[in-house]
Amino acid sequence: MQIPSEMTVVEISEYGGPEVLKPATAPVPRPGPGQILVRIAYAGVNRPDALQRAGNYAPPPDASPLPGLEASGHVAAIGDGVTRWSVGDAVAALLPGGGYAEYAVTDADHALPVPDGMSMDRAAALCETFFTVWTNVFMRGGLKAGERFLVHGGSSGIGTVAIQLAALHGARVFTTAGSVSKCQSCLDLGADQALNYREADFVEVLRAEGGADLILDMVGGPYIARNLDALADDGRLVQIAFLQGPEVELNMTQVMTRRLTITGSTLRPQSPAAKTAIARALETEVWPHLASGRIGPVMDSEYALADASEAHARMESSAHIGKIVLKVA
Repeated sequence: MQIPSEMTVVEISEYGGPEVLKPATAPVPRPGPGQILVRIAYAGVNRPDALQRAGNYAPPPDASPLPGLEASGHVAAIGDGVTRWSVGDAVAALLPGGGYAEYAVTDADHALPVPDGMSMDRAAALCETFFTVWTNVFMRGGLKAGERFLVHGGSSGIGTVAIQLAALHGARVFTTAGSVSKCQSCLDLGADQALNYREADFVEVLRAEGGADLILDMVGGPYIARNLDALADDGRLVQIAFLQGPEVELNMTQVMTRRLTITGSTLRPQSPAAKTAIARALETEVWPHLASGRIGPVMDSEYALADASEAHARMESSAHIGKIVLKVA
């Protein structure tokens, strides 16, 4: 496979709105020891990309400054010490950055084989959301069969995956969404109840059911105190984003008296070893269900790489259901 010296990318020309995403050219990166170079077919679009674009989510010092945290494609080159992959292998890859480009490098252990029978556009929508959900719902949140699980934003990329995986593992799944059609999409994915947050109070509903054993939240702000009210005794709240802000005033008494747990995480800053452990768990526990078609990414829309600004505008409108991807190759 001949690798060019330069490639087409989409860069953040300055911090701001979607319009600051501009096509450009850049040198093709070279894989270091333990890394692979991926010729990208499709790149996933995620909320952290928009945070980086706005200047609120800096990449790690050794990562590409380009946005893009997941992609599908084919291995174009391998670094020293890589034995699992060969040039030409089809992969779904978690990236430290750089996905809005024709080529990107990543740790060889952070790539997974494209599930049998899955198209490359859908494979590009796997890693960021499945890594995030598995980490926070199962590894940190400890969700078990029979427990009551609430995920906010059920029609988002994270939400659609969380509903499917929680239902697959035997939980009772509750979710919130902002319209009748979005609620129906959540029910179709396996949610037991989908609550239109414009009409229903999730605290009242969950308390009537005995409280949530686990809540996955990306809203933050005023939802944080309401989430605590919605938890069952010994319940767990896992925070993964703050669409309505990270700063709140809380009365922590009920955390002690009801033995509640508040935790959270972000994926990008975690160590390479931690990401490798997540990848291995996913390959064992989740990838067979993707290959069988029992679960899968919910796809919203596709844009050309050069139209990344339009993709960001759609994501930030919250009109989408599921994942947005950029077609690169």
